[in-house]
Amino acid sequence: MPSTPWRAMAGSPLRFLGSEWPWRSLAYLLSGSMLGSACMVAVAALALFGIALALMVVGLALLAGLAVIGVPVATVERSRLRLIDPVPVTGAHRTPAGPGPLGWMRTRLSEPATWRELAYTLLLSAGLWPIDLLVAGGVLVLIGGLLFAAGAALINPETEATLLVFSATGPRATAVALLLASLVAVAGAYLVTFVAAGHAVIARTLLGSREEELGAQVAEVSRSRERLVNAFAAERRRIERDLHDGAQQRLVSLTMKLGIVRVELRDAGDDLAALLAGAHEDAKRALVELREIVNGVHPQLLTDRGLPPALTELARRSAVPAEVEVRLPGRLPDDVEHAAYFAVSEALTNVVKHSHAAHVRISGRLSDDVVLTLEVEDDGVGGAAVRAGGGLEGLADRLAVVNGTLTVSSPRGGPTVVGLAIPCAPGADGPYGMTTGAA
Repeated sequence: MPSTPWRAMAGSPLRFLGSEWPWRSLAYLLSGSMLGSACMVAVAALALFGIALALMVVGLALLAGLAVIGVPVATVERSRLRLIDPVPVTGAHRTPAGPGPLGWMRTRLSEPATWRELAYTLLLSAGLWPIDLLVAGGVLVLIGGLLFAAGAALINPETEATLLVFSATGPRATAVALLLASLVAVAGAYLVTFVAAGHAVIARTLLGSREEELGAQVAEVSRSRERLVNAFAAERRRIERDLHDGAQQRLVSLTMKLGIVRVELRDAGDDLAALLAGAHEDAKRALVELREIVNGVHPQLLTDRGLPPALTELARRSAVPAEVEVRLPGRLPDDVEHAAYFAVSEALTNVVKHSHAAHVRISGRLSDDVVLTLEVEDDGVGGAAVRAGGGLEGLADRLAVVNGTLTVSSPRGGPTVVGLAIPCAPGADGPYGMTTGAA
């Protein structure tokens, strides 16, 4: 069965008509008409007697009761909503600040949720329940009248049945009445479900917790960000594959051919030899640069062997001597490894540019099997901080894509410790032991 009445109505008509949604919606509207009529009587009584007795204590108590009448009504409505809305709706009331009825009353009157619940109660009393009754009762009465006419014409063929806009007798009246009853039932099922779903939207909007709604929005933003990250990763792998298998291979072929031509034309003129030599060197430099670009997009070592060996190779190529000590139980998710690698790479770049350090230490482990923690520590001059437009801010933004966090400890005179924490789960590609490296 579809998870919401809106999806049910948008799906197959046969599946919708055979589902529970029309009956649930009918029960929701009928129970809403009973609850709404009772609320109308209670609201009218509290308002009239409260105003009439406003100069007395009992009148003030009645008016206070009117202000909080939405609290019990909302409790009943949240339970009733489960007929039509499978997602539970919770309130946003706080624990009373003081003991006794006065403490409860003071807390409730200070809460926005109480006034939203009162607004829903007044709306239910004044307008929603008559609509519920009109729709549900009208459909039932119309179907019932048509079925009664069909039965009467079947029992007594002489009976003339008035069917909506025309009259008939005998078997013809029975057949037409049953056909019209079927059509009304189908249309009524959609109408009842539509009105019930709309009523439920109003109830959830006024009675639901704002924190719950914000939580749902945050969850949707997280899912959207995850989809964007996955799309970026797929596009990055495509670019890497195209560079590696296309342009890089053609440059390799061109370099080899130029080398062969240089060998074959050793005795050519000086100008031609110099031109060929220059073209050969340009092709080799372009190949080196392209390999660096491919490696920057996604290092092959990171793909093949994981984060510790890739960080060791990164430290080996660092301009500042670096030592790596990373302990991981296995492969991590691709997005985590990618973010961690480039965050450490950017941190090393900052060390080379700004710290005047003589040594760097990179350490990392998986804390409690759920969080990857890495530290890049240098013995430089210190004074590093996250500034707008700075490298550390970009590093923090990169980590935020995978819900990671950045911490910086860098007193004047050093040392500087850049800490990275990325939530993740270990992979299943085999364990890593202690991986160390120095360059």
